[in-house]
Amino acid sequence: MSRLKPDLETFAKIKVVGVGGGGGNAVTRMVVDNIKGVDFIIINTDAQDLHHGQAHGKLHIGKNVTRGLGAGMNPELGRQAAEESREEIQEALKGADMVFITCGLGGGTGTGAAPVVAEIARNLGALTIAVITKPFGFEGAQRARLAEEGFANLRDSVDALVVIPNDRIFTIIGTDTSFLNSFEIVDDILKQAVQGISDLITMPGIINVDFNDVKAIMQNAGSALMGIGIASGEERAVKAARAAISSPLLEISIDGAKGVLFNVSGGADLGMLEVNSAAKVITEAVDQDAKIIFGAVHDPRLKKGEIKMTVIATGFGDQKGIPRSAPQFVAAKQAQPAAAGAHQAPSGTDAARHAAPAGAAAHHNPQNDAKQEQKHKLFTPEVTKVPDDGWDIPAFMRRKK
Repeated sequence: MSRLKPDLETFAKIKVVGVGGGGGNAVTRMVVDNIKGVDFIIINTDAQDLHHGQAHGKLHIGKNVTRGLGAGMNPELGRQAAEESREEIQEALKGADMVFITCGLGGGTGTGAAPVVAEIARNLGALTIAVITKPFGFEGAQRARLAEEGFANLRDSVDALVVIPNDRIFTIIGTDTSFLNSFEIVDDILKQAVQGISDLITMPGIINVDFNDVKAIMQNAGSALMGIGIASGEERAVKAARAAISSPLLEISIDGAKGVLFNVSGGADLGMLEVNSAAKVITEAVDQDAKIIFGAVHDPRLKKGEIKMTVIATGFGDQKGIPRSAPQFVAAKQAQPAAAGAHQAPSGTDAARHAAPAGAAAHHNPQNDAKQEQKHKLFTPEVTKVPDDGWDIPAFMRRKK
């Protein structure tokens, strides 16, 4: 009897699209991290910025509209550029079952073009998820207004939307955190979302979760929360669950979610009682009538004694979710550099690794790095150095050469 040997081609096809300068930077970092089973595309009006990006596909849009320059904080130009190149965008997205779109709102190309890209992806039948950032407060009222307008347009064009206000980075970084590393931390929210869903779809489970399960939770869902927590030691399952739902960078908390998918990954020592304990952390936070999909996987990539929890939460009735309260600060030691391998899936801060209640954060303290052994990981990004040639600075601060 022949045995079926599945490969990546038999699974749902995922494409990640970075729109504009910020989106392109996020995609480039993921390409550098060598995430498997995903196609990466960068879309931009700025030919110079596009040249510096790394992706499987690059699409220069609006050649007649902007003549190779950026959209200059004019979302209407960004929209026109995307409309001009609609057929090329459609061709690039063809065949995708799921499309992640990432951009920084408040500029021209990302704010204006991303809703058009999302509309095209959705019309092609792809589950369409946006992971976007809102500008820093110091960038001014005009950029904030443009970001809110872009947010409203994008929300109407996607199935689910994950929002990261840039100002939340100040709750988890220390005085020694560099400008570029701060953006790497934010970009890692996208990375953990893509890696987590890719693993859910492609890894066979003890209790299996597939693309249709992901689709059931995320289709037409509005605001979304996605997170991954990894822990070891005592109460590792509870700590991993808390980590997965507690990123201080995200705009919303899991409270009241009506749709939840969670997947527990561990070794041969994964116990039923600890799985139950982890599940209680999540189910007690969501709506009592929430639709819940549960999976369990034996993941040989995890270190001995580690457990990983992946959570996707949606179904917030107001389509915006419940705003996260201001984080409380506690001292924590600096994150250790993450080892190579997908099992180190992060979720958005290189500072907070100790388990904390949902909504809590930790202050980055490099002095303790060499003093204590890490017990578990809470939303810890893999920081990958990229060439320091200026391209990876946001467009609003980059000086043209």
